[in-house]
Amino acid sequence: MKPGIEVGRTETIQVEVTDDMFASFEGHVVHPVYSTVAMVYHMEWVSRKIILPFLEEHEEGMGAAVEIKHIDAAPRHSNVILTATLTEYRDQQVITTVEARNEYGLIGKGKVKQVILPKEVIRNKTVSTSE
Repeated sequence: MKPGIEVGRTETIQVEVTDDMFASFEGHVVHPVYSTVAMVYHMEWVSRKIILPFLEEHEEGMGAAVEIKHIDAAPRHSNVILTATLTEYRDQQVITTVEARNEYGLIGKGKVKQVILPKEVIRNKTVSTSE
């Protein structure tokens, strides 16, 4: 990693809840609100933004764990703001806490762990053992 990454660094993204973010299974919408799956995706994305400016050319971040608590619903067209804060960086592990809020308040919180690895190591993990 390039120097400069520090605990306390934050990144934010904002998304508008759309139909493709609804809670659904097998193509059937269960609840027309922001799904936990979409929230996890956005929590991982905002956490990735923490590391992007610091990755060396030969490095990449790989998701290692996500903990999430989905607290409240966010209806269609509501704006969700997700903020990640770097809480720990050691031994090539990056830990962020993330909050998701909309105009009504806190809708989710969690923690995302990423591991910084050489791209070659990640490439080797993606090669099928049957090849």
